[in-house]
Amino acid sequence: MNPHPYTNKLIDEKSPYLLQHAHNPVDWFPWGDEPFRIAKEQNKPALVSIGYATCHWCHVMERESFEDPELAKILNESFVAIKVDREERPDVDSIYMKAIQALGKQGGWPLNVFLTPDGIPFYGGTYFPPERRYNLPSFADVLRFLDNTWKNEQDKIRKQSVSVMEYLKRSSAQEPGSADTLSFAGEDQTAKSYEKHYDSLNFGFKFQAQNKFPPSMGLSTLLRHHARTGNEKSLEMTATTLRAMKNGGIYDQIGGGLSRYSTDYRWLVPHFEKMLYDNALFITALVETFQVTKKQEFADYARDCIEYIRRDMTSPEGAFYSAEDADSEGHEGKFYVWTQEEIEKLLGRQNASVVNAYYNVTPKGNFEGKNILNVTGSIADTASKLRLKENIVTEELAQGRAKLLEERSKRIRPLLDDKVLTSWNGLMISAMARTGRVLEDPEYTDRAEKALEFIWTRLRSPEGNLLRRYRDGDARYSGYLFDYASIAVACLDLYEATDNPEYIQRAREMMAKVEEKFPAENGAYYETADDAEGLIMRQISGYDGVEPSGNSNAALAFLRLAAYLLDPGLEKKAEKILTAFHHDLMDYGLNSSFMMQALHLYLGGLKEVAIIGVKNDPATVEFRKLARQGFFPNAVFAFAYDDDAGKDEVPLLAGKTAIDGKATAYVCRHGACLPPVHTVQDLITCLKQEA
Repeated sequence: MNPHPYTNKLIDEKSPYLLQHAHNPVDWFPWGDEPFRIAKEQNKPALVSIGYATCHWCHVMERESFEDPELAKILNESFVAIKVDREERPDVDSIYMKAIQALGKQGGWPLNVFLTPDGIPFYGGTYFPPERRYNLPSFADVLRFLDNTWKNEQDKIRKQSVSVMEYLKRSSAQEPGSADTLSFAGEDQTAKSYEKHYDSLNFGFKFQAQNKFPPSMGLSTLLRHHARTGNEKSLEMTATTLRAMKNGGIYDQIGGGLSRYSTDYRWLVPHFEKMLYDNALFITALVETFQVTKKQEFADYARDCIEYIRRDMTSPEGAFYSAEDADSEGHEGKFYVWTQEEIEKLLGRQNASVVNAYYNVTPKGNFEGKNILNVTGSIADTASKLRLKENIVTEELAQGRAKLLEERSKRIRPLLDDKVLTSWNGLMISAMARTGRVLEDPEYTDRAEKALEFIWTRLRSPEGNLLRRYRDGDARYSGYLFDYASIAVACLDLYEATDNPEYIQRAREMMAKVEEKFPAENGAYYETADDAEGLIMRQISGYDGVEPSGNSNAALAFLRLAAYLLDPGLEKKAEKILTAFHHDLMDYGLNSSFMMQALHLYLGGLKEVAIIGVKNDPATVEFRKLARQGFFPNAVFAFAYDDDAGKDEVPLLAGKTAIDGKATAYVCRHGACLPPVHTVQDLITCLKQEA
């Protein structure tokens, strides 16, 4: 029997994270007005505890503290406890994450912040252990200390709250610059910063002690730097890092998919949870690297990752799920690791000998007595070591991988967080559309279209407003800037994959909503809409953390729309975003890797390429191949056949014809076009001309 009066307030929630806590002895409230009303009536501080369903340390703290009756008793008597899914409510998470930083602490999840009844933060941290360890106070000691301070020293809390609020307001203030403050110096400095932190032994970048996070957005920035400058180091860092991630334990060698981060410099031992956004950004970086290098391995890596998304992360309706947990049966990574004995028993001696050699399987193991499969040599290396032909090794590996995947599917799987998040789907739709375009594989494009249709019909109101989250038939929460802008970018990527002008109109509709609901005084955009729930402040951010920021996506969407619609006013809106964050872009580009891509497009001259094809003309095929497979990060491409009655729906194509009955390409800038050309080589020459 549950004796606590408020616990079941989480029962009716759809968030898998909130449901995980629905039976704790803590009297949890979901975020809303009610807990703050009670906090005021009872003169209690509030605890807002923020996490997500696949967060390992959130599970640990739940088991150790929130399921402990004695700790729950302290919480229930002295605090009003609020649970928040940070993926459903990134606005709440972002404010209180910055508050932790204002208090001089490192952020992360679970995020536990103590608030006044007005929602103002005054103390907090991330994981608190049940007993003092890791140089951290016990959770019970924290609760008793704060209870005593609240009852006896509220002046201290008031002063702390004022200080935190001042920091939050400063952190969201951006002093706009002018277009003159923007230059490629920011991109150059960013490339130098990546080179400074480059790990030439294990690849990737050393930004933190031990942990390595997938730097996919940064790698895409380095590709643009290489394209502009010819800097081979930028390309080398990109290719080696992608290869190291794909071959490391951070990548699921049997089932595909990238884990959240590596706990060591070697990319070997991952934090095993898999997030949709990480994999979307990874796929995009892989496909772009294939465009630049033409090396088939990067296309193969992208296909492998997409197969994981298709198999394990796609709903029956075609939308993409959010994440998979690190834990199964209470142990992190248990689902993924193997003993040598297990593999030999399953595969037989010959097949196992190849699999074990290639994936570095040993009797001792490399993770708690078991093996995280990883690759440190090539198929040729394995063939040489085992004195086999390379084609035999390739066949044995394919056979062994299939058997291991089949056997692993019988294990108890980690939790699947099956909610559909609009912005994360936008990132994956873009990744799928780009892959379909570049690899000329209509299956990927079809999957992207199907996912977008789900967003358009299930997560969009009759008034055209986006919602944030869908799960189990329930769509909820007003869409954020990132939701609108990422869907706009996804629509533009689908246009370039399908040539369907409807996607340009959908992108235009999304960015009109951004203009209507999110504008700030400095030319950037608020994270929340003007009709969203009022929090203690309304934030403006250009920080590209684990995901791109809403402003970064908005800048990119405005720039690309400006080219398709021949609308300089839209380019001006993008320019205002970039100038609002000019200080970050010029001096702290590592934190603005996605916005840096928009800056590259802006500074590169934003070339508008219109290709008018003629059926049965070989030049049409060549033009389309270049537009689809070439890497031109400072250009957008529009295509239509000369006899296509709908080509005037795209202003960039309107009025343009196939001259002398030949396929014709036009390269323009702000509507002023170079002489039209009829060959791919001439088009490349036009694209390389300085803005």
